[in-house]
Amino acid sequence: MIILGLDPGLGTTGWGIIAAEGNRLRHLANGQIKTEPAMPLPRRLSNLYEALGEVIRAERPDTAAAEEVLGNSNAQSTLKLGQARGVVLLAAATAGLVIGEYHPSTVKKAVVGTGGAEKRQIQAMVGVLLPGVKLSGPDAADALAVAITHAHHLASARSLARRQR
Repeated sequence: MIILGLDPGLGTTGWGIIAAEGNRLRHLANGQIKTEPAMPLPRRLSNLYEALGEVIRAERPDTAAAEEVLGNSNAQSTLKLGQARGVVLLAAATAGLVIGEYHPSTVKKAVVGTGGAEKRQIQAMVGVLLPGVKLSGPDAADALAVAITHAHHLASARSLARRQR
């Protein structure tokens, strides 16, 4: 199964593609989509949508997963992040992908073992879980962590379904 992980952001959206074959995970690709802060918001959102659509067409994932948005003290920043996340979900849904959504602490716990992990720890564990990976940046590492989390959750769900038969 090919999984697209997404770490939404208006300035930078990270994406990562992994192959999950049973319990084995393999890195396929990762990158970051950046938007120009000087551009009007609608143009930035449109550019994000188009660029993510290109990634989806090129990589042809079977499913996707996105990190949920955490609010912060700056309401304007939270709103823009929410808009970017909406565009990311729209791009994946328009491509016909079923999308898993994960709280950041769930991703950190699945990859590092603790919900309070720091970005450096996530990057290090992504490197351990996907040997040889060359990360495009911290947002791409986060996206790969989301994809890994989704792979674990899908494997658990399949295992449970087999046991219930």
